Amino acid sequence: MSPLAKPALRPANPNFSSGPCAKRPGWSPEALNGALVGRSHRSKPGRARLGQVIEMSRKLLGIPADYRIGIVPASDTGAVEMALWSLLGARGIDVFSWESFGAGWVNDVAKQLKLKDVRALEAKYGELPDLTQYDPKRDVVFTWNGTTSGVRVPNGDWIPADREGLTICDATSAVFAMDLPWAKLDVVTWSWQKAMGGEAAHGMLVLSPRAVQRLETYTPPWPLPKIFRMTSGGKISEAIFKGDTINTPSMLCVEDALDGLLWGERVGGLKALISRADANLAAIARWVARTDWIEFLAADAKFRSSTSVCFKIVDPQAPADAPKRIAELLDKEGVAYDIDGYRDAPPGLRIWAGSTVETADIEALFPWLDWAYATMKAETAAKV
Repeated sequence: MSPLAKPALRPANPNFSSGPCAKRPGWSPEALNGALVGRSHRSKPGRARLGQVIEMSRKLLGIPADYRIGIVPASDTGAVEMALWSLLGARGIDVFSWESFGAGWVNDVAKQLKLKDVRALEAKYGELPDLTQYDPKRDVVFTWNGTTSGVRVPNGDWIPADREGLTICDATSAVFAMDLPWAKLDVVTWSWQKAMGGEAAHGMLVLSPRAVQRLETYTPPWPLPKIFRMTSGGKISEAIFKGDTINTPSMLCVEDALDGLLWGERVGGLKALISRADANLAAIARWVARTDWIEFLAADAKFRSSTSVCFKIVDPQAPADAPKRIAELLDKEGVAYDIDGYRDAPPGLRIWAGSTVETADIEALFPWLDWAYATMKAETAAKV
């Protein structure tokens, strides 16, 4: 094949967006036929559907029985904000940040809540902060997987079991694709549209008994909006964690979330979902190793994400807009959608490789990436 000849094989599913990410293999709108549209989410069957999302999430992820799981407004962002505004202020806070979402939590804690005893422990894109700086006497806020940098924490070994503070973990592009140590985590959040490819709407909020104790013994000095309130009369509002959502969810989205969870069970549960993402990362690593124009943004393999895989173009002769042009070429061909890097990240490409993506589609994409790169270089040379 000449450098500018288009590859013969195309990915069966060209959706490589990092959020909302690809639907599960074989998905069609028929999966939503049983949705309780036109019904109240507070009806008996509506509550049952919401409760099913909670309990299936618990089972699939192995969440401890004494952890509460709630469906909350405004996706993962809403879930994290609920935790920050409801729980912080009782202790000093460490916030680990190495990409845009972590930087957003730093801003919320230091500039919006205006808390004084805050340490922002930061690293640049492609790197991970020194996790040993964490002080277990303090609360800590961090993302498990940096969606916009492709850098994840390798494990939870840096969090002691006898910590005094709470651990608040934004796990939206890690959950269902990475093994989370639940005993080390007091608050965990994610959204339906990330790892399992659900439709946007609500987020998931998981609270350990330690987090519930904080809610019941500490009252923040600032007013809380209605959609953030998780207690009543000094006690946890148990209804939130039994499917009685604070505001109205889309029952179409609820049905789609259930469809993804059922698929996860069918393919073999969490272990199988993790293996699927790991296989995709391994395939990508093999391609990067044999390709001279691209490299992982995360230099250290121990910290590389298996879901939101981020790249930098290392050809010194490539134009600054090379990632954008490559993404546009592949979009036009209908081969890969939404793979340009995040707007706040260094220029590069980003490919979602989580559990809902087939390895065969990842491998079919590689020749197209090489084609788009060669085409972009040829177009650049022609303009000189």
